[in-house]
This record gives sequence, structure tokens and C-alpha cells, in this order.
Amino acid sequence: MNPTLRLVMFDMDGTLIDSQDLINEAMQRAFSQMGLPALSKAKVLSIVGLSLEKAVATLMPELTDKEVAEGAALYKQCFIAIRAETGGEGAAPLYPDVRNTLERLSQDDFLLMGVATGKARRGLDHAYLSHGIGKYFATHQTADNHPSKPHPSMLNTALQETGVEATQAVMIGDTSFDMDMAKAAGFHAIGVNWGYHTPDKLGSADHILGKMRDLPDYLNSHWGTN
Repeated sequence: MNPTLRLVMFDMDGTLIDSQDLINEAMQRAFSQMGLPALSKAKVLSIVGLSLEKAVATLMPELTDKEVAEGAALYKQCFIAIRAETGGEGAAPLYPDVRNTLERLSQDDFLLMGVATGKARRGLDHAYLSHGIGKYFATHQTADNHPSKPHPSMLNTALQETGVEATQAVMIGDTSFDMDMAKAAGFHAIGVNWGYHTPDKLGSADHILGKMRDLPDYLNSHWGTN
């Protein structure tokens, strides 16, 4: 371990990009094809960050395991169709100041950045390519290889890959799943107030960030590097 290195992990959907319309539309189409009732957009967004099958099971707890798997498969098919129709993650805008903040943080030679997302690697790569932000991240943790958030597997693996200690790492996300995952891994938990869970749902957060551009100054204060 190298205690001089620090790690900043970001969630993707709801933290870096605003993909709520894509996620909601794909889930509604999937459930419609299964003959299930439509859900409110707020209900659908409440599960963003969970692995796909866990998300489907949470939204429709009456489904059998077979039906949950069917719903997850249909969601993937619908999302891919919507991506072809709209440009997918390319049509999901970055939140304000994301690009500038990532660029500013990248100037610190002792700070590494990564992503921990409920997206599949295919979706993450599409987001990277669409917005040109993949170059900023040294570690990429996706739903393909890990249990669902809030299990700490994604963050534990990021520590192993980067050689950073948990005491020198932060997780930034918009859901309670992100905050609970951070705590389980021993990370400092930073919630954002622009995502899919309201700030009052981020109970385990150590700090709530109001604007992305404030992140570098907050990190300097947190680590005492002013």
C-alpha cells in the first residue's frame, strides 16, 4: 500500500450523467412487455444503482426468480433498442461542472479516480466514449463482476487495483446504496444533491455536495491538503 496516494470513486448514473429518462423508459417497456403495470418514474429511479435483477425484484417483489430474470433480460434488450434510437448515454447529459471538475482533479499526481457503477461494462464504455471522460479513470468497477451495491466488492477491488488505503479513499454517489457501500468498505461517503435519491435518503453520508465544482475544495479540506 502507498499511503501517499488517494482515491476518488464516482458513481455514474445520477452522479456524473443524467440518464434518468433512458433508465425509466427501458424499465417501463420491459414491464409492459411482461404485461405488468406501469410504475411511477420516481419508483423506477429509486432502484438506480442496484444490479439489474435486484432492481427488478425490488420493483416487483411478487415476481418469481424466473420472471425476475426475464425482466432483467427484457430491460437489457429495451435499453439497447433505446440506445440505437436516441444515442443512449450520449444523449444523457453530463451534470454541470463534471468535465471541468474531473479535469481539475486529474492535475493532482497523487490522486487517482475511478467509477463504481451498477451499469454493465458495455454501458460504461458507451458513456466513456460518448462523453470523452474515460481517460480520467484508473479503475472501472461494473455490475458484470460484482455483487450489487451496497456490497463493498467494487470498492474493495478498486483499492486492490490502485494500492490505495481505504482511509485515503472517498466514494461519491447519489443514492443510499452508494453511501452504504462506501461505509462497508471504510470509505468517506460523499452524497450529491442532484441525483435520484433526495438528500434526506442519504443518511449515512459524511457530507452532501451541493455543486460538483465544490468537490476539489472539499477534498482539500477533508485531507488537509490546502
